[in-house]
Amino acid sequence: MRGMLELQTEVQFLKGIGPRVAETLATKGIRTLEDLLYYLPFRYEDRINPRSIEELKPGEMASVIAEVRGSGLFKTKRMPVFEMTAGQGRSKLKCLWFRGGYLEGRFKPGALVALYGKVEFSTFGRGGLQMLQPQFEILHEAAAEGEAAPESEEQKHFESLEIGRIVPIYEAAGKLNARWFRRAIRMALEQMPEEVSDAIPGAIRTRLGLIPRAEAFWHAHWPDAGESFGDLQAARTPAHQRLIFEELFFLELGLELKRRKARMQPGIEFGINPQVRAALKRVLPFHPTEAQKRVLKEIAGDMAHGSPMRRLLQGDVGSGKTIVAFEAATVAMENGYQVAMMAPTEILATQHYLSARRILETAGYRVVLLTGSLDEERKRAIRRHVARGDAQMVIGTHALLEDKVEFEKLGLVIVDEQHRFGVMQRMKLMRKNNDVQPDVLVMTATPIPRTLALTLYGDLDVSVIDELPPGRTPVSTQVIGDERAGEVWEFVRKIARGGEQTYVVYPVIEENEEKETGLKAAMKMYDELRKKVFPELKVGLLHGRMNADEKDEIMRRFKAGELNILVATTVIEVGVDVPNASAMVIEHAERFGLSQMHQLRGRIGRGKAKSYCVLMTGGRVSEEAQQRLDTMVRTSDGFEIAEKDLELRGPGEFFGTKQAGMPSLRVANLIRDRKLLEVAKREARGLLEDATGEIPAEEKRAAVQYLRTHWNRRYGLVEVG
Repeated sequence: MRGMLELQTEVQFLKGIGPRVAETLATKGIRTLEDLLYYLPFRYEDRINPRSIEELKPGEMASVIAEVRGSGLFKTKRMPVFEMTAGQGRSKLKCLWFRGGYLEGRFKPGALVALYGKVEFSTFGRGGLQMLQPQFEILHEAAAEGEAAPESEEQKHFESLEIGRIVPIYEAAGKLNARWFRRAIRMALEQMPEEVSDAIPGAIRTRLGLIPRAEAFWHAHWPDAGESFGDLQAARTPAHQRLIFEELFFLELGLELKRRKARMQPGIEFGINPQVRAALKRVLPFHPTEAQKRVLKEIAGDMAHGSPMRRLLQGDVGSGKTIVAFEAATVAMENGYQVAMMAPTEILATQHYLSARRILETAGYRVVLLTGSLDEERKRAIRRHVARGDAQMVIGTHALLEDKVEFEKLGLVIVDEQHRFGVMQRMKLMRKNNDVQPDVLVMTATPIPRTLALTLYGDLDVSVIDELPPGRTPVSTQVIGDERAGEVWEFVRKIARGGEQTYVVYPVIEENEEKETGLKAAMKMYDELRKKVFPELKVGLLHGRMNADEKDEIMRRFKAGELNILVATTVIEVGVDVPNASAMVIEHAERFGLSQMHQLRGRIGRGKAKSYCVLMTGGRVSEEAQQRLDTMVRTSDGFEIAEKDLELRGPGEFFGTKQAGMPSLRVANLIRDRKLLEVAKREARGLLEDATGEIPAEEKRAAVQYLRTHWNRRYGLVEVG
């Protein structure tokens, strides 16, 4: 018989849970009955027809339910191995776990155990079959001597959850294992109301063929025997698709409401008159690409509008984002407003400052640089100019966020490499203008697939510069093992003789930074390259621990051609522009992330000479590292590289922990479910723009109300709508 629990009932009030277990569940974000129902299995096991040991064939994946006959730990030269023998009648199956000391005492003779793994011919003992590292679950502990196994109705009911069906496997939480979750979730489903409220409007449910919500919960946890196993594992069943769509729909609805709310705030209506157009022509130093023209038109359209611009400008390394940002700055400055431009590192801020002076000061605008390493007196003088409005463009690092920095009339905020800053830092800079919200232009050279950009930067419109300026040369990339270092250095020597320059990049500054021996470090290799390998050439060193003046001096010398080779760490990853550098050697390339290698490679190919990138590997290369290296050789398309990087690392790691805008999803996966994300976005926008009256007003209100009460906390969509 069903209880009358509400979906918002706290889990501690469910049968068999209580306050203590509820604390453990809270670590997984499970606080209500609804949260528990959203805790979907991460995989499934086919225990409908568990195989008999006699039927097993080497090479197949199989489920077996058998009795524990014996177990023990034995030592080999290389490692301890735990062995357990399972049996059915006279048939036996050996199971082995390497470094399995943690399993001692787990398998008691007579216990019933479910095993899932790959069947192989036994490599230990007298032949027969074995499973290496199988997944296992103890279904029945052996009864103590003289003690009868419990046979209550509840016990029988729960035994049927383990055998003779497709069984859900859940991620453990503390001491709560998959078996505990199976029982708890089964009880939760049985206590769930028969009619579960559904806030997705009926017209959308019908159009997309979505099954009822209660049915989706049941079948996602307890699939029918005929369900496709492949669809289950890939989250492609009607139950999974229904729950995934629901999550993405309310995420997109919240983001759309957030965007609309931002547009309703008062902003600055910048004039785009003949005087401004003439100033833009003066600033643009070359013929822009079609992509740059398109993006500039989008930005100018936003700036001319009365609500604040919130736009993300994406473009691959070297696509010409900075000049577009300077054009936007020109619009603001011609209208009598100031511009703040924030970059994540002093090197990049300085580079932007030098470019701005070259392009904007000649057009009559005053540009200043504000970074943390300037002496206090210089900082005070700059802050004074900014507060009085004498400085029209202020370029800097996090130093711009300090309370002491006040603007007379801030009209535009430009944030470069947004993924290096948290969302709150962007908000802090926007609030430097007390009267009205300034326009915001966020730039990134980390290509983000469009669907993800629309979700991650939910409050921003997205522009993409998807072509490179003329004159950029393709970079030839190849992977070479460490043992061929002599050939690589000879090639670098040849580049230097031809009058061009080379970057040599290392993952660490000093050897003791990493515990792994054999990892080359920039400082040690700088000495070796300078003294032993290239005594006849000029070699420089650049790393993150140098002070700003030292970095600037080294970069000035490299740019001026006074150095043939620059040994560096990833400090050169962002924004350094030396057209005469036509070669790059990345040592221990297997240690670098895909997007990071792509950013580094973007430092070359900026001049007319053919450019080369050598990815040198040292030691063992993992399968994933090999995939990264192969991708680098195959393509230089930033978006294709970003897709692969996302696939390998997953969204959380790809965007880094600093990205406070990353939504926390329960059942959806932003990579796997991108097509459904597009559908959800279209339907959410359609709901708010519905002019046909297809969706009744009360259903629209119900959807927005449901979003406010159920999803705000999870998505951080505070005060939407």
